[in-house]
Amino acid sequence: MSDQTRTTATEQSTATTGENLMTMIDTEPLPDRDAVPAALYRLQGVTRTYTQKGRVVKALAGVDLTIDAGEFVTIQGPTGGGKSTLLQLLGALDRPSTGAVHLGDIDLARAGNRELGRIRAHEIGFVFQGFNLIPTLTAHENVDMALEPLGLGAAERRARVGEALARVGLAERADHRPGELSGGQQQRVAIARAIVKRPRVLLADEPTGNLDESMRDEILAVLQALGEEGLTLIVVTHDSAVARRARRRLRLDKGTGRDITR
Repeated sequence: MSDQTRTTATEQSTATTGENLMTMIDTEPLPDRDAVPAALYRLQGVTRTYTQKGRVVKALAGVDLTIDAGEFVTIQGPTGGGKSTLLQLLGALDRPSTGAVHLGDIDLARAGNRELGRIRAHEIGFVFQGFNLIPTLTAHENVDMALEPLGLGAAERRARVGEALARVGLAERADHRPGELSGGQQQRVAIARAIVKRPRVLLADEPTGNLDESMRDEILAVLQALGEEGLTLIVVTHDSAVARRARRRLRLDKGTGRDITR
């Protein structure tokens, strides 16, 4: 399976997350975040295999990785190297074939579907290359959709959406639909949708892949500002200009990884 195919599958999974979460989660908050260890992610011996046209493909081949809270990490590597597969595991969208994937003190490999749904709703924000905005909804309404599973009151939801759009510099575009926005502005709406639930980590798969250089820099500035506020950022990218903005760079090739931080 190509990296592009797995990215498409990830985007499709994310596009239906709202529907799935309505049936998979309850609205009680997760345990106090102050009690969670400083290491946000701990991966130990992680493999992921699948069958394609009668043969076994090893997308990840024994990954050991620790990511601390507040880090800005980029993941690079050739097509088919395992980048999107790793991101799906970090996002609780898939389970490893073997090994452990801890988010705080929860092993995502062994958590039940209900708990994984609750984690996706509360703890993880997703941003993908294709924006995944609903064209008939305004920016405000697109962002508000991420709050539907959380059981918040109308006033709290309005306040959070306004805050999220302001953080990405789009407070004045709240009533605009995607077709009335540039590509960079649409991606900023997607970022606002990801952060409106106040997640612990933001996962982004090629978030600048559909953008020209100026719009790419616009999105990078937004991501860096969020990182400076303490949000953990994990970004898959083919663009070295994007990767160089991160404090830590990882490379995945043939399912194994190494740290290439300057």
